Amino acid sequence: MKKETRFKFNGYLTQLAKLNGVSVIDITSKYTAEPSVAQTLETKIQESSSFLQKINIVPVDEQSGERLGLGIGSSIAGNTDTTQKDREPVDPTYIDGEGYKCTQTNSDTALPYAKLDLWAKFQDFQTRIRDAIITRQALDRIMIGFNGVKREKTSDRATYPLLQDVNIGWLEKIRQEKPVQVMDKIVSEGEVISQTIRVGKGGDFLNLDALVMGAVNEKIAPWYQEDTELVVIVGRQLLADKYFPIVNRDQPNSEALAADLIVSQKRIGNLPAVRAPFFPANAMLITRLDNLSIYWQSGSRRRSVIDNPKRDRVENFESVNEAYVVEDYDGVCLVENIELLPVQAGGNASPALTTETIQEIVTAAVKGALDAQAAGGAGAGA
Repeated sequence: MKKETRFKFNGYLTQLAKLNGVSVIDITSKYTAEPSVAQTLETKIQESSSFLQKINIVPVDEQSGERLGLGIGSSIAGNTDTTQKDREPVDPTYIDGEGYKCTQTNSDTALPYAKLDLWAKFQDFQTRIRDAIITRQALDRIMIGFNGVKREKTSDRATYPLLQDVNIGWLEKIRQEKPVQVMDKIVSEGEVISQTIRVGKGGDFLNLDALVMGAVNEKIAPWYQEDTELVVIVGRQLLADKYFPIVNRDQPNSEALAADLIVSQKRIGNLPAVRAPFFPANAMLITRLDNLSIYWQSGSRRRSVIDNPKRDRVENFESVNEAYVVEDYDGVCLVENIELLPVQAGGNASPALTTETIQEIVTAAVKGALDAQAAGGAGAGA
């Protein structure tokens, strides 16, 4: 580490110590972050991601307890003939299912001296260190939320690159605690018709719009079905197939072109479509975004910053107890194992786009424009 870098890094440690009410020496030992510092860090993590800004990140005092809920669990209006019985009040905040349990998640990072030497040239040295850490923490939370299926005592990033073994995420919570809210196969009269949900001509649903409408009608509680906050979080592949006009299966070209005019609205089944990092490619999640939460236990955020010359790097060890929570399962539906059927020969739909065909189309369009321009210029000269 260069002399200038050392000076700025020492200033960073001094600021950390001041904020947390400990000595600089104690920074290299594991310490508990001050409540105000922990809250500020959580806010920074949430602000670093547009998706996290739309869900709940909530501090809780207890490591385990009841979910907070959305506050609109059921209707409350009604009539009672009090000559026959007493009026029965209803708890509109009641939600069924299990509560939450916060478990420890480690976020350990290493910054090489060479990287710090590079950052030391800038005035925002301390901010760069902070932002490098919190941006990755934000992305990891989203990754766990959509892909986590279990919590191992020792996780294996090589085997589970999407952090499937760090904690149980939202999608797995739905599978485990409310499987009736999951559509992953087609069943008729108790018999499995198809192990996948087939979309396309000859399939179970003609298109993605029909699939979403069917899922809302069948799985979402009546008091949520007309909720204007309801969205569909969709995988990259499905959204691409919905909004590339040439891939818009089983629609004439005129309708495909019309669909292209509303790409910015991104609606599937009359619900706003939301793309989020690391969401499974062939799945959909119908919910309000504020139905998804991350609880973190107050007083559980611990940290240690160690200068390790043996490895030519600075090591940052952080941990916090957290849980991924679906507030109300009545307002959620997970649709997965979606299979897009190939376009049938002789149909009106155009073949599916690929990266190669898109490039060919763009190249041909550019070449055509240049040829036309050249021809026009030649005609004017003649």
